[in-house]
Amino acid sequence: VAGLVAGAVLLSPTAVPGDLTLPAIDVGRTFDAGYVEEARRYERFLYLVWILAQIALLATLWLYARRGAAFIRESSAGPIGTGMLLAMLGLGIVWLVVLPFRLASHWWDRRNDQSDLDYFSWLFEDWAVLGAEFLSICIALLIVMGLARWLGERWWLPGAAVFVGIAALFNFVAPYLDFTTEPLRDKALIASAERYEGELGLSSIPIRVEEVSSYTDQANAYAYGFGPTRRVVFWDTMLQEPFSDGEQRIVLAHELAHHSQTHLPEGLGWFALFAVPGAWILMRVTRRRGGMGAPEAVPLALLVVVVFQLVTTPLANTISRRMEAEADWKALQVTRDPASLEGLMIGFSETGLGDPDPPAWAQLMLGTHPSLADRVAMARAWADRTNAP
Repeated sequence: VAGLVAGAVLLSPTAVPGDLTLPAIDVGRTFDAGYVEEARRYERFLYLVWILAQIALLATLWLYARRGAAFIRESSAGPIGTGMLLAMLGLGIVWLVVLPFRLASHWWDRRNDQSDLDYFSWLFEDWAVLGAEFLSICIALLIVMGLARWLGERWWLPGAAVFVGIAALFNFVAPYLDFTTEPLRDKALIASAERYEGELGLSSIPIRVEEVSSYTDQANAYAYGFGPTRRVVFWDTMLQEPFSDGEQRIVLAHELAHHSQTHLPEGLGWFALFAVPGAWILMRVTRRRGGMGAPEAVPLALLVVVVFQLVTTPLANTISRRMEAEADWKALQVTRDPASLEGLMIGFSETGLGDPDPPAWAQLMLGTHPSLADRVAMARAWADRTNAP
């Protein structure tokens, strides 16, 4: 426990001033009232779909935890082989149970002009990443079962290290699994990137573009990878109207700030702090089925992992929002352009039907970024503090 607390303290510092107070934002005056109402109607349906998906997922895994061990009688693959078969069957069931809810969300996106992607292409668009996630989970289970059969109930601490190692490997190689991007060719933006990299203390980071404008008007950008695999990716919609040059630069500075503040390695550090108690809980709960070395425990283990992830989601999202706020602050420091950050948030509300001020529970469970209103408030707070226009 002392080690976990010390780790949290070490990971907590942020570039955002501790005494920063965000001003109140009049959403009705800052954002277009018509878009706000449309965004709230759009997101209410997605909230309902998410809630129903979680209920269906938990109910299915609870049933599988109770009945899944019955499949053991039909297997002659040995304890670990049988455990792997049960895990693959469980993951397949999870995918099938969640699929109708994902389908409903995609239908809603098409109905609200958020996506023109046909259903077949939508179903298989992230197949490589999905396959890598499936493989990483199976490898983690294979190693954990081996450790549990060797070390008994003491497997949980090295097992937590295995979870972290596999997560680190997945994050490291993820850019190599991306075959859908091309190098950025905007010379002005490339020049801005070189300037921001210098101010943020970064070496050259590849900036790439993903073509999505053929099926959506939503705009996005993201940073991923670490070490030699660091990347920044723009959706091509982010490089088009209604986003101005200044708004594109603030996005670029924000994503580079994620790398300069080592948010991705820090994210792995936070994951480790979750993995240690998570592995201990997994050990304690599955001992009633013979422990993680027994195949009978695998269906129950899947339920435990999903419940643990759901319970810790509010804290994980709080950490994510803290990192995103820090990236916004660093972007403001290098661009000195709060007006563009405010304009960017208004643009996101319009092109992505984002509610500027979502319900508190939705922000708690689903909000990985500060709300659009809070990000506007940060831009204004930075301007007030620095006397910027």
